Amino acid sequence: MTRPQPLGRLSLEIVRVLWQAGEASAAQVGEALPKSFRRAPTTIATMLQKLEKKGVVTHRREGRQFVYRPLVSEEEIRAGMIADLTEQMFGGDTAQLVQHLVDEAELDESALDALRSKIAERKAEESGE
Repeated sequence: MTRPQPLGRLSLEIVRVLWQAGEASAAQVGEALPKSFRRAPTTIATMLQKLEKKGVVTHRREGRQFVYRPLVSEEEIRAGMIADLTEQMFGGDTAQLVQHLVDEAELDESALDALRSKIAERKAEESGE
């Protein structure tokens, strides 16, 4: 499967509802959205149709309504969006992204220890240890 396209804020919130619910109608999705993302039911239905065209969700018919479910995992969406961000903002240089995050984030000692541990783990994998 190709990497999913990055999602806008509303689309991402809609898919989050589906990840949590497993499946839901457009009306159920609209009701479950955080207040700041609530839109008219027709807008939610249109967004779900667009997400289906992108291959992010699919639907089944239940009576007169469509019930949607996600086709991609949160990890797949996250990986695609981070790859897109890395390409756009750092010319594809992952090390620059990580350096930026370390420089800009407020990391406590336990977070820094976790990063050091992850780096050591990665070094060991690459050296075949």
